[in-house]
Amino acid sequence: MDKPWLSSYESVVPPTLTFSNHNLFELLVDSAKSFPKNTAARLILSYLAGGRVTIGGSLTYSELLNHVEHFANALYQLGVRKGDRIALMLPNTLHYVIAFFAAMRIGAIIVNNNPTYTARELKHQLVDSGAETIIILNLFYPRLREIQADTSVKRVIVAYMYDLLGFPSKQLVKAKQQRDPSWVHVQPEHDIFFFQRLIEKYPSVAPAVHVSPDDVAVLQYTGGTTGTPKAAMLTHRNLNVNASQINAWFTTADQGVEKFMCAIPFFHVYGLVVALVYGISIAAELQIVPNPRPIDNVMNIMQKERSTVYPGVPAMYIGIVNHPKVETYDLRSIKACLSGSAAMPVEIQTRFNDLTGGRLIEGFGMTELSPVSHANPLMGVSKKGSVGIPLPNTDAKIVDLETGEAIPIGSEATGELWVTGPQVMKGYWNKPEETAQTITPDGWLRTGDIARTDSDGYFYIVDRLKDMIIVSGLKVLPRDVEEVLYMHPQIREAAVVGIPNAARGDDTVTAFIVSHDGAPIDIESLKVFCKQYLADFKVPRRFEFRNELPKTAVGKVLRRALAETK
Repeated sequence: MDKPWLSSYESVVPPTLTFSNHNLFELLVDSAKSFPKNTAARLILSYLAGGRVTIGGSLTYSELLNHVEHFANALYQLGVRKGDRIALMLPNTLHYVIAFFAAMRIGAIIVNNNPTYTARELKHQLVDSGAETIIILNLFYPRLREIQADTSVKRVIVAYMYDLLGFPSKQLVKAKQQRDPSWVHVQPEHDIFFFQRLIEKYPSVAPAVHVSPDDVAVLQYTGGTTGTPKAAMLTHRNLNVNASQINAWFTTADQGVEKFMCAIPFFHVYGLVVALVYGISIAAELQIVPNPRPIDNVMNIMQKERSTVYPGVPAMYIGIVNHPKVETYDLRSIKACLSGSAAMPVEIQTRFNDLTGGRLIEGFGMTELSPVSHANPLMGVSKKGSVGIPLPNTDAKIVDLETGEAIPIGSEATGELWVTGPQVMKGYWNKPEETAQTITPDGWLRTGDIARTDSDGYFYIVDRLKDMIIVSGLKVLPRDVEEVLYMHPQIREAAVVGIPNAARGDDTVTAFIVSHDGAPIDIESLKVFCKQYLADFKVPRRFEFRNELPKTAVGKVLRRALAETK
């Protein structure tokens, strides 16, 4: 068989799906028509009185659609038009859900920004995308203020965590936040607007805008397959298709019934599609968690709210399995979990399944694939160490690195993994040359990952062709960190690699340093220096000092040799 993996499909999963021609806003409209009174989104911050009272807020599907229409009209009246970029700098909140679908309603393009980005990192994405509008949580506003004059941003919409909450949550959250030393009160100025006021001010009659499934919906920044920061152009069709593929794969999911634990960030393409878009497409209840740390918070919500689907990264599942009091929690409501972004330890997978009675499966994806292309069957055979088999309408092959020829499936020989399917991105924003290097003329995406297959057509990732570092599911580009290290006056050479951490299930950002004249550098001062320019997850956790770095004959640093350092 050309596709031997098809014999491993569950009987109810077809090899080929028929996809709707809907844009993403229409997914919400359909769910709101079918389940108007069902809870669509619940922001869960904490509990009172032994868990009997939830601090947060919720919206039914009818209410969510109404809020989206109000906000879409507000954006339009402020001057946002089809194709304009709207930057989001938000944690998982009700604001994010409303803003995302409002942008989809009028054909605007979302630019996701990690809320932990420094001003320097934020500036790059704002300048590159040309975003003129940003929706930002008040706490992050000072970072925008530092660099706004150097960007195209001319509309700032400020969100407060207590927006959209009812009594008593609104009063409790507002009082608590305003007592916090990190509280930021944003003064009303020209071109500064406030999220809740916009919803209240503008009626829910947004102008009709034709949004095609092939229009770009999201610019998602990634290191791609070459390691240089760029934005993948993901269309409405890409994201809609991938949500449908995941739905076909999750054979135990019921429309209008599931409760999604949304602890993975929406600003990450994995959280955006597997939690938000897929969840809305089947009229699930989104249990929105702004901060999954500590893991007790997630476990408490899972137990009290009876979560059924939990997309995550290995570090999250490892945290639950290794929690000292995990046996005291009732997590048996969990039905299905898809793990991505890093390798899943088999023993963690087995233990998690035993604890929950559900099924935790490992898959493969990347931003350019919107993001999922492979997964182990939910109720079928899940193979140790494998990322599974291609989803419906998806083809994959292993290509010999020297000859460029396809390697027969099942030969166990390694090569680069190539994938094709309707979830392959449109290309890189304003980077036609890099797009051509990544996507072949006949639509195959070169993933940059080294893989092999077995005789059943299961795929195994054995190495990274690229030098990406994965920290809690987030990507760290070595070049980003190295550029900051080279700014330090005492550093002559620097190379950054990820050292696998089996206990956490991700990588430890490790910097190898050669100082000027061999002079010692205080490690704590290096960390403080890095934190001025890098998000916390990018700051090296480990520093190694060398007299020289290993290099090739042409002077290129041998990262793999450094990565083998224990």
